[in-house]
Amino acid sequence: MKLFPYGHATHPQWQMAAALVLAQLRACLALPDYASAPTLALLYITDHYAADAQDILDHLSAELPEITDWSGTVGVGIASNNVEYFDEPALAVMLCELPHDQYRVFSGVSPLPPARSGLFTAHTALIHADAATPDVAELIDEMAQRTESGYVFGGLASSRSSTVQFALSGHGNVKGQGAAGGVFSGGLSGVAFARDETGGMALMSRVTQGCRPVSIDHEITACEANVVTGLDGQPALDVLLQDLGVSLDQPREALAKVRMTLVGLSPSADRLMDAQIRHAGQFGAEVVVRHLIGLDPARKGIAIAELPSVGSKLAFCERNAEAARADLIRVCAEIREELEPEELSLELASALHAPEAESAPHLARRIAGAIYVSCSGRGGPHFGAPSAELQIVRRALGDVPLVGFFAGGEIAGHQLYGYTGVLTVFTARA
Repeated sequence: MKLFPYGHATHPQWQMAAALVLAQLRACLALPDYASAPTLALLYITDHYAADAQDILDHLSAELPEITDWSGTVGVGIASNNVEYFDEPALAVMLCELPHDQYRVFSGVSPLPPARSGLFTAHTALIHADAATPDVAELIDEMAQRTESGYVFGGLASSRSSTVQFALSGHGNVKGQGAAGGVFSGGLSGVAFARDETGGMALMSRVTQGCRPVSIDHEITACEANVVTGLDGQPALDVLLQDLGVSLDQPREALAKVRMTLVGLSPSADRLMDAQIRHAGQFGAEVVVRHLIGLDPARKGIAIAELPSVGSKLAFCERNAEAARADLIRVCAEIREELEPEELSLELASALHAPEAESAPHLARRIAGAIYVSCSGRGGPHFGAPSAELQIVRRALGDVPLVGFFAGGEIAGHQLYGYTGVLTVFTARA
């Protein structure tokens, strides 16, 4: 597998941004280490271009006729290798060279068939979803059940204007059905990937958390709808105030502290794993963070933006830039170390451990391309500087092709996350 060509640009006029991206893509296509016959394109645009989504897709697909399939969405920000585009018009494209029988573009007009249906067997899937879709979390879980692995990844489109998704296939499974022109609103779309039995390509995905626990794990012992009324057999509101060290006798200070507090929910089966993670002051991938949306003094309860279940665990937490930075470095290091062979030749070692200024894309890294979906509440400002989050990824993984977007919710496994990043890489055989 060769490196995936990619390009990104910003410009007030989408036509100019597209021209810059196309120039970068064609330059990559001419290089020997890059794929020369890509088939699938991932397209991400900022919401400044949302109204022009159909024109952008039509133009790019006409300029790249060899690309048969397109997928992507819109975000308040988009990402590429070493750069973030927030609050400015921009687009990014990555061209993936994959056999046609190894993937399938899906959308509302051409849904992904169930697992073991005999039509197409999905091992995993990249999902773009509209947050306004009813029961979107349940739909994501149902989509995960349509894959062999039970693992999907992606995010909810984010936009201050219209929310759009791209899903276009030259093989007839999307294009030409009804009035489908490749741009959709609502529902889910994306790309399903089959297991590569030849071992030529694989996908590796990790979740990085952005919050730090400020309490121990509590077991939910009583709840009504989205109001937790009992933690460890005690009134939930009393536990919250005790953990935060505040009192309702000083309501201003208490409310200020509560507004900064979120909750991390996890299944009870992960007690041992969580004990180890909590010792390090980090959440694991099994934890989903939700907002604390209200207090119920009458029932001594706390209202959260989720429907919890008795027996699951809850820990109070807060957003923390240092914890987010450390966890992002950790997941990148895990991917890098898993891909690096135990024994390195001199040429291979030099390529993998080159200084940042010399860390050009190299096949020795075994990463053909990467997709990074991060929370729209993260990004450069949360990490201290513009593009800081993507710079961390580049320093850890090297200068690899990468595109992505900043989402209204992140998808990994079969769950919908918040304040996280989901990093997925296409890996080549050693």
